[in-house]
Amino acid sequence: MSAVVELVEHARVVSRPLPNEAGRVLAASRIVEATPDPYVTGHWILKAGSKVGAVTVAAPGVEPVTLRITPKVPIARLFFLLGYSLDPRGWRDGQVDVAEHREVLPALAHAYERQAERAIRQGLLQGYRMIEDSSLVVRGRISEAEQVRRRFGAPLPVEIAYDEFTTDIPENRLLRAATERLLLLPGVPRPVRARLLHQRMRLAEVTPLVRGQELPEWRPSRLNVRYQHVLHLARAILDGASAEHSPGGLRIDGFLFDMNKVFENFVCVALREALHPYGGRGVLQATGVHLDEGGRVRMRPDFVWYRDGGRPLAVVDAKYKVEKKDGYPDADLYQMLAYCMALGLPEGHLVYAKGNAPHAGHRVREVGTVLHQHALDLDQPPDALLAEVGALARRMAATADV
Repeated sequence: MSAVVELVEHARVVSRPLPNEAGRVLAASRIVEATPDPYVTGHWILKAGSKVGAVTVAAPGVEPVTLRITPKVPIARLFFLLGYSLDPRGWRDGQVDVAEHREVLPALAHAYERQAERAIRQGLLQGYRMIEDSSLVVRGRISEAEQVRRRFGAPLPVEIAYDEFTTDIPENRLLRAATERLLLLPGVPRPVRARLLHQRMRLAEVTPLVRGQELPEWRPSRLNVRYQHVLHLARAILDGASAEHSPGGLRIDGFLFDMNKVFENFVCVALREALHPYGGRGVLQATGVHLDEGGRVRMRPDFVWYRDGGRPLAVVDAKYKVEKKDGYPDADLYQMLAYCMALGLPEGHLVYAKGNAPHAGHRVREVGTVLHQHALDLDQPPDALLAEVGALARRMAATADV
């Protein structure tokens, strides 16, 4: 039986009793900071970073350790941030049922199972899939190139290609893969696991994905509307699932969200949507930005708003940090100043998860560039949160030469 360690994301360090081997395994995983407690023998000092979820960390000859890291924001808010960044026009708070769960993995499994049940209640989605086969009977069309390459001079069998109306389509493959992934994870509540097993049986005729295989692509359409919400969750599950082997036999198996990425994606997608009425286009993780004239020093701002002609209008960087007594790190300002200089902008915007004041501005000496620091309070309801992003968009539009 594995030892269980429960932590809160970005909380103060805690001392926990752990065997030295288990402590070293946690330190090697780099999921949390782990160092021996210099004052208490047999204890380790642990501190969680920005990753939340549940994982089991193991190594040969060492008792496994299960980490459960809870986010600071309410679980429902976490799923709103995640869901909105995946599907801003179709996702609203309350759409994902997380029940009474206060931990990430049980809530995720419950939410996914409920969404999957709604999606496939009317039956599995069907679609056309291209089939290439060898047959004694012609069906569809003959693949002449394959026939010559593989069976030159032989009349039978015939290489054919045809469209088959089937449930074995990308949408259902993603559902089967996410369902099976959740069933492998520790910490999924027993009632949820039982319902997932039932759904797994309904997907039995769908081709399973092989580990390491690229996830199948799907496109939103009127035919798969009822699947779209659960497909976004399925993708999040498959992207966040961790099953990896490291040197020394270290194995990490579980599920983690990186709150840095969740916050960054939410801010950038919400800004892109809020700026839409003002024209131009918002680009996430903008490429093609260089600090030097030779184009050797590459930069990648979280968000750049361009006018239709391609000229930059505004730049934003999202930081999942809470303001401390002495303010935000100066390094963030230096980074934003570099972005402004590279893009030729008179202003830049840093957006933080929370702060002591909603806004602060700094005018840089000599050059006059203004660096804005904004704070979003993630504890407020989604409508209020989106309203704050909308206010930031209006500020950016008012000062930009749209």
